[in-house]
Amino acid sequence: MQQQQGNRFFFNVDWITVLIYIALCAIGFTNIFASVPPEQTEVFSFTTLYGKQLIYILTGLILGLSILLFDGRLFNVFSPFIYGGTLILLLAVLVIGNKVAGNQAWIAIGSFKLQPAEFAKFGTALLLARYVGAFNPKFRDVKSIAIAGLIVGAPLLLIMLQPDTGSALVFLAFMFPLYREGLSGYFLLIFLGMIVLFVADFLVPTYILIIIITAIAGLFIYNNRRKQKIIFSTVLVTIFAIGYLFLIKVAYEKVLAPHQRSRIELMLGLKTDNKGAGYNVIQSQIAIGSGQATGRGFLQGTQTKYGYVPEQSTDFIFSTIGEEWGFAGCFVVIGLYIFLLLRLVNLAERQRSTFSRVYGYSVACILFFHVFINIGMTIGIIPVIGIPLPLISYGGSSLWSFTILLFIFLKLDSNRMGFI
Repeated sequence: MQQQQGNRFFFNVDWITVLIYIALCAIGFTNIFASVPPEQTEVFSFTTLYGKQLIYILTGLILGLSILLFDGRLFNVFSPFIYGGTLILLLAVLVIGNKVAGNQAWIAIGSFKLQPAEFAKFGTALLLARYVGAFNPKFRDVKSIAIAGLIVGAPLLLIMLQPDTGSALVFLAFMFPLYREGLSGYFLLIFLGMIVLFVADFLVPTYILIIIITAIAGLFIYNNRRKQKIIFSTVLVTIFAIGYLFLIKVAYEKVLAPHQRSRIELMLGLKTDNKGAGYNVIQSQIAIGSGQATGRGFLQGTQTKYGYVPEQSTDFIFSTIGEEWGFAGCFVVIGLYIFLLLRLVNLAERQRSTFSRVYGYSVACILFFHVFINIGMTIGIIPVIGIPLPLISYGGSSLWSFTILLFIFLKLDSNRMGFI
C-alpha cells in the first residue's frame, strides 16, 4: 500500500515544470557550445566547457529524479542538518578555498570546483520554511523577525567574507516569502528606500540629502504631533537613514573592491571606461544589439565565436542568446523564465502545508533575483556582480544547486495531499 502511495506521488509531479527545466538546460548547452572558439568545438570531447556541461546536465537530471523518490517529509526533518552542512562548507571555503577573480569562493575537488554559496540557498530556504511552518510567526514582534533574520543573515555574512557580493545579495530574496507570511510591508518600503538612498548618495551631495531627509521627517512629525509612537518611529528611521548615508561611503571606500566600485560608477554614469571595467558590458550590448530581430544564426555570432565578450559562457551567456538568436530568442528565454516563475507561485499557493508554501515562494524569489540581475548585467542596467543565469550558465555547482532547489519543491508539491 505504501509502495503504491509512493508511485502515486511520483506521478503527481508537475511534469510541465520538469519540461521547462529540461528546455532551459538544453538552451544552456546549445549556447555554451556556441560560445566556444571554433578551434575547440570537438563534438564528443568531454574536456571542453560544453562537454563538461553535458555531464553536469545528465548528472543533474539523475539527481533531480532521485529527489522525487524520497519521502518529502524528510526535507522538513533534516533541514537543520542540511542548513548546518552548508554553513560548514561556507566556513571551510574561507580556510581552504581557492581564490578566483578576487573571491575565495570555491573548494577544489580534483578538477571540479565546488561553490558552497550556491548550495547555501536551498539549505537556507529549507530551514526558513521549517521555522515558519513549525512556529507560524506573524513577524509582528522583534523575536520572530530576529530569528528569521539570523537564519538568512548567517550564510549571507559568511558569503560576504569571501567576498562574493553577488551571491550574498541573492539572499535578500527571502524577504518576499516572509512578506507573504505576514512581514510588514514597511520592511519592503525600507528596502526600497535603502536602494534609492544608495543611488542618491552617489549623485547628490550628502549634506543636501540630510537636509531633505530631515525636512521630510519634520513635516511628518508635525502632521502626527499628537501620536508619540509615530514620532518615536520617525525619529528612529531618520537617524537610521542619515547613518546609512555615511555607512554607504565607508563601505564604498573600505569594503568594496576597486573593480566593484568601478562597476557602480559606470552604471550610474559617473565615469566611462570602454577598455577597462566597462568593457564586458559594452561588448555584451554590442553582441545583443547585433542580433536584431532573429539573430545572426547558430554559430554565426562574431562577438560570440571570437571571444570579444569575457565570461561569455557563464555570467554573460545571455549575450550569446541575443547575438545568435536575436530578439526572438531572448523573448523565448525570458518567456520560459516568466512561465516557470508564475507556475512556481501557483504551485506554492496550492500547498496545504506552510513549510511547502514558504519553500515554494523561496524557490521562485531566488530564481527571479538571479534572472533579473543576470540579464540586467548583460544589458547594462545593473552593475556586474557575477551571478549565473539559472540552468543556462556554465557551471556544475550552479546547475546542481538549482536542480536540488527546484526538484525538492516538486517533490513537496507531489506530496501536498499528504501534508497537514
